[in-house]
Amino acid sequence: MSDGIRATIEFARPEGCPLADLSASEGATIDSVRVSVCPGDCEACVTEFSMDTACDPETDVSQIFSHGSTHRYRFTHGEGVRCPCECLGRFGCPVDRYVARDGAVTIAFYAADYDQLRNVVGALRERFPGMDIERLIRSPAGEHGQDGVFVERSRLTPRQLEVLETAYEMGYFERPRRANATEVAAALDINPSTFGEHLAAAETKILEDVL
Repeated sequence: MSDGIRATIEFARPEGCPLADLSASEGATIDSVRVSVCPGDCEACVTEFSMDTACDPETDVSQIFSHGSTHRYRFTHGEGVRCPCECLGRFGCPVDRYVARDGAVTIAFYAADYDQLRNVVGALRERFPGMDIERLIRSPAGEHGQDGVFVERSRLTPRQLEVLETAYEMGYFERPRRANATEVAAALDINPSTFGEHLAAAETKILEDVL
């Protein structure tokens, strides 16, 4: 069984991405994206996508089909790496899902292993500082293996992480508890209600990754 990883990454407003720019200018949602970018320098790679509204873009985007609420478009990639899907193409990572909405882009793709994922994320972060890892899921190990879910700790604020670590170290999550909310809050020099707010926010973010 492959140890491949499915990564979902969000880009706040990736500079140079035609789909992000088009979704922002038209106030539209772009989905059903098919990308044929490939490793190496290639000027014949294309991207096809659907929009929930018809438009007449000023960029090198051409309409190839329109029927009812379905509007299909295509554009050809040029030289260099401008957008996230082109960067992924250089690494040979297949894109599973691509959605652009109001300038923000969410991409789900597959990496062969953790080393490739680390290299891809490093390249994306260098090119697009506004990216955020939403979810990482590893392939099940073995016939009866269970999905491994990666939790993106960077989603937690430093204070939320400190609250979570302190509560864990003091035994707040044990049954019976070795420390209650008042004791953990005192150790953090905050009041119990503030502790509860930070803990709830941290737990919500973690559960969003796990579930």
